[in-house]
Amino acid sequence: MKSYKFALVGATGIVGQTACKVLEEKKLPISKYAFFASSKSVGKTIHFLGNEYHVEELTEHSFDEGFDFAIFSAGADIARKFAPIAVSKGCIVIDNSSAFRMDPNIPLVVPEVNSNELKNHNGIIANPNCSTIQAVVALKPLDEKYDIKRIVYSTYQAVSGAGSKGILDLENGIKNYHKHNDYSLQKFPYPIFNNCLPHIDVFMENGYTKEEEKMINETRKILNKPDLKITATTVRVPVSNSHSESINIEFNKDFDLSELKDILKNSPGIILQDDMTSNIYPLAINASGHDEVFVGRIRKDFSVPYGINLWVVADNIRKGAATNAIQIMQNLM
Repeated sequence: MKSYKFALVGATGIVGQTACKVLEEKKLPISKYAFFASSKSVGKTIHFLGNEYHVEELTEHSFDEGFDFAIFSAGADIARKFAPIAVSKGCIVIDNSSAFRMDPNIPLVVPEVNSNELKNHNGIIANPNCSTIQAVVALKPLDEKYDIKRIVYSTYQAVSGAGSKGILDLENGIKNYHKHNDYSLQKFPYPIFNNCLPHIDVFMENGYTKEEEKMINETRKILNKPDLKITATTVRVPVSNSHSESINIEFNKDFDLSELKDILKNSPGIILQDDMTSNIYPLAINASGHDEVFVGRIRKDFSVPYGINLWVVADNIRKGAATNAIQIMQNLM
């Protein structure tokens, strides 16, 4: 079996740290690892697969020694600058940022949904937004069977999706709430503890946030339906990890509810949790630490001829970022 050389860019961030955990679990045929980050993280030690690795500064020469694959989790500006350099050295880059997602020449891939797009890569593959990934895993098999006409997204997104500062805002809110102490916010414009913020990423001129536009545009690209009618409201909630989504779908075809549930149950990457008699439905606290997408609360929308409601939950740092990128790499291997 061939062995590969692998680099992780953004190794000390939340997604980078989780990628290390997932890589340890998967035991891929990788013979050489390297871990890169910004200058402020240089010299930090990463304990990985029983060894210690020192974090190196990412520079224009980081890929000179040759790597087969690199996963970037360091933001769009870093990706735009360094991903083409890595590709020029023969490396395939899987990028977690928004830098390349809507480039028509770069595949945007969720392996359970559109792995066939990987054959079209020119060295860079984009990893979708976390909230989009879990949604399309559930949507794809239903679209194939019933032809989706319209989607309404309402998301309830955990603070881990906002990085370490988002987590800190929630933790500080919890610690100081009953003490009535003031504390400085590191990430959000308002306290997130005991609150919901209908504001993820920046506001656009049309009134939507960038996060909402990401979900709309990425879903269309991944499902290969550029004219699909979609609207979205994305909300940050005081949950540590795992995003929850209410997805309302209108089909062009009629459906049998039992058949629809069976389709989801037997689709890759999905765990069906839908037993209202026993109060069984997906929960963020149970999805955390898992790579699957959990689907439940499945019921007809009687306000339209062929409508359905789903509740979709997944670990946004694992399946929503690190795991999806590693699954792409696995597929290419």
